[in-house]
Amino acid sequence: MKKTIVTVVGKDTIGIIAKVCTYLSNNRINVLDISQTIVQEYFNMMMIVDTTQASKDFDTISNDLEQIGEEIGVTIKAQREEIFNKMHRIEA
Repeated sequence: MKKTIVTVVGKDTIGIIAKVCTYLSNNRINVLDISQTIVQEYFNMMMIVDTTQASKDFDTISNDLEQIGEEIGVTIKAQREEIFNKMHRIEA
């Protein structure tokens, strides 16, 4: 399984989850886990998705999601799971 971490941050507006999930579905990307919160008017979402059957390569998906974010006024980032884990590892 190829997992990707997708984060979405910005001012809350109608349709953020719908836009992101529609894109993922249309490109054969399965949502494995999703967490979203709204603190006052600020939206924050983190998703773990499976890109094993994706119809596009990772770079295209990442660029497309960033473009969708720009269109709806939020920041969307996609990171491969192994990179995300290395960046957020806590060393004792």
